[in-house]
Amino acid sequence: MGTGGGEGDKSAALPLEALLALGLDQRTAENALVNSKVTANLAAVIAEAGISGCDKTVGNLLYTVATKYPTNALVHRPVLIDYIVSTKIKNPAQLDAALSFLTNTGPDSLDTGKFEEACGVGVVVSIEEIKSTVNEVLKHNMEAILEQRYHINVGNLCGRVRKMHPWGDAKATKDEIDKKLAEILGPKTDADNVKPVKKKKEKAAKVEEKKAAVVTAAPPSEEELNPYSIFPQPEENFKVHTEIFYSDGNIWRAHNSKEILEKHLKATGGKVMTRFPPEPNGYLHIGHAKAMFIDFGLAKERNGHCYLRFDDTNPEAEKKEYIDHIQEIVHWMGWEPYKVTYTSDYFQALYEHAVELIRKGLAYVDHQTAEEIKEYREKKMNSPWRDRPIEESLKLFEDMRRGLIAEGAATLRMKQDMQNDNKNMSDLIAYRIKFTPHPHAGDKWCIYPSYDYAHCMVDSLENITHSLCTLEFDIRRPSYYWLLVALGLYQPYVWEYSRLNISNTVMSKRKLNRLVTEKWVDGWDDPRLLTLAGLRRRGVSSTAINSFIRGIGITRSDNSLIRVDRLEYHIREELNKTASRAMVVLNPLKVVITNLEDEKVIDLDGKMWPDAPADDASSYYKVPFSRIVYIEKTDFRLKDSKDYYGLAPGKSALLRYAFPIKCTEVVYGDNPDEIIEIRAEYDPSKTTKPKGVLHWVAQPAPGVEPLKVEVRLFDKLFLSENPAELEDWLGDLNPNSKEVIKGAYAVPSLATAVLGDKFQFERLGYFAVDTDSTPENIVFNRTVTLRDSYGKAGPK
Repeated sequence: MGTGGGEGDKSAALPLEALLALGLDQRTAENALVNSKVTANLAAVIAEAGISGCDKTVGNLLYTVATKYPTNALVHRPVLIDYIVSTKIKNPAQLDAALSFLTNTGPDSLDTGKFEEACGVGVVVSIEEIKSTVNEVLKHNMEAILEQRYHINVGNLCGRVRKMHPWGDAKATKDEIDKKLAEILGPKTDADNVKPVKKKKEKAAKVEEKKAAVVTAAPPSEEELNPYSIFPQPEENFKVHTEIFYSDGNIWRAHNSKEILEKHLKATGGKVMTRFPPEPNGYLHIGHAKAMFIDFGLAKERNGHCYLRFDDTNPEAEKKEYIDHIQEIVHWMGWEPYKVTYTSDYFQALYEHAVELIRKGLAYVDHQTAEEIKEYREKKMNSPWRDRPIEESLKLFEDMRRGLIAEGAATLRMKQDMQNDNKNMSDLIAYRIKFTPHPHAGDKWCIYPSYDYAHCMVDSLENITHSLCTLEFDIRRPSYYWLLVALGLYQPYVWEYSRLNISNTVMSKRKLNRLVTEKWVDGWDDPRLLTLAGLRRRGVSSTAINSFIRGIGITRSDNSLIRVDRLEYHIREELNKTASRAMVVLNPLKVVITNLEDEKVIDLDGKMWPDAPADDASSYYKVPFSRIVYIEKTDFRLKDSKDYYGLAPGKSALLRYAFPIKCTEVVYGDNPDEIIEIRAEYDPSKTTKPKGVLHWVAQPAPGVEPLKVEVRLFDKLFLSENPAELEDWLGDLNPNSKEVIKGAYAVPSLATAVLGDKFQFERLGYFAVDTDSTPENIVFNRTVTLRDSYGKAGPK
């Protein structure tokens, strides 16, 4: 919460002894004196309390008032202080409830009856009540206590008692729990004194071990079970999760008055309202999947609503193609917007609020160039036009709206704080002139609002309860709230979370746009890109993406680079359960089975699923076995070795679902290094038991080539883990990121494969039908390999 301001003149004579007399410890007192705002507030609180000293309990509560009191309710601070000094409010729980109540009350008249009820004034919780509840809580958790002994989380036990007696004495509760645990468990043993070591999660090798691990594993946290549990309810939107640097504490959290908050709750019915606000100037990437998971997911989890709002304030960069794509991809990702809106829907309201801002003396028309604005900001100097008369700015702004001023000759700027260390308070631009028709609003406007001006206001106009964005926007939060406070509008609750950074790719729209427009890739849906269109084309499902996002969590750690292997782990986990098996040979080597008749074709059954039941015909596909079969060139070598399980002269290997074959002869071409075919004999009795198992494809009929398909293999687009950090990031592109194989052979069952079908090509990976595919030329993209190096360690 913010600290009160404007009382710095009282702090000069505040000595260290005055703070020590409050019962504060030496370090806290010394730290307080270093911070001028805290010192000023402490001086004011001591003056309002009319005391020169007090016991430690009262002093700590007064210190909390000085550092956390809501500035929108300063008029009521002397009343709260009186409650503390008279010990009507005597513990931190009561004080927290009081501060919460006053935050929502603001400067309005204080209803002392409701106030006392809200913070438990006069409520006495006897020691007997505490003892009775402690016994009840311990009895309910006895199994865990006996198992974990003194390693039990005492804080959780105290919290359970506190839920039943929020105004009870916390120290008495803790003492009673400690006493009862000692009675139940007896003296501590050596094992009780050893700090438990967290065991790394290991993949269980046996079913029995796996079952045991389930029993002893710690239960998942509330956040793991429900990642949205970190967000407050709409009626609590004055809460804030972190401070913002370069802020005086007054403008980095919501300060809704009671009337404004009640009006908002009435309009929404108390429901959670979020928004997913993409700019329609490019295709969405996997980072947007995280934003959707948070925006739409929170609304869904709380039975609320999420807008899909196009942030279309820049008419030059927006295209209908992008708008159509975004709507379609949001639906594909599994989300349904409450309404589809556009920032441009609110242009008239935004304009009217700009006029109101000018009338209040909080905005002005400026004639500085972009270079001059930058220079003045760096020097913390006011614009020469900052103090022009209000009527003059009103007239000039009207001239801007009517198209009477040239582009670049004027802007409307908010009159914020040019001396603030946070550059996002340096009189940000609210409107600029652009003689460009708008894709959605037409040619009605030639002035367009900036993101900083429009974003917070449209959030407010749409009654958004949770305005969620990535961490790079956290320093814009002071500006966000400054504008809404200036106009007296409802203020949503703002929360920033970390961007999703994934290795071996780039995700900035500028870089993605270069890759596409300069044709380094084959369009926005190139399967090598981590655009959602590219991932979908590659064969990745929206459920695998959402599973990956959920596994990462809603974090604030902004320097972590997530390895792409982690995404592949989730893709592979899903496809292993859903993709049917088939056999394809990428680089065919002809094998002639010399002891099989020319005309003979044996129909064998290939399993579409590893555990296909023998009596379920739908789980099998037909695999013809004939005199001419094809194996991978890499599955044959002239020199054998102990660690090699493929085919070699004189060596046997098993053809999957078929028979063992033994190489009897090698046929060379004109070049002695060129092998054009090998000859082999098969073992119809299957008495040979070779170690190696090969995938293969045979001629479906004598002299008929197998089904020919095109296969595209993809690798990481960039060689470095973090190419975005490189100056020559385009020079880091992987020259082998795409390989096209046009002459692959496939089993006949793949002839009917259509867009949307996904397969595991045995020993090769998971593949999906590409959009370029036709009945005459079926094209498969490799979604992910079978190799699971990430999964061996398990997701973290």
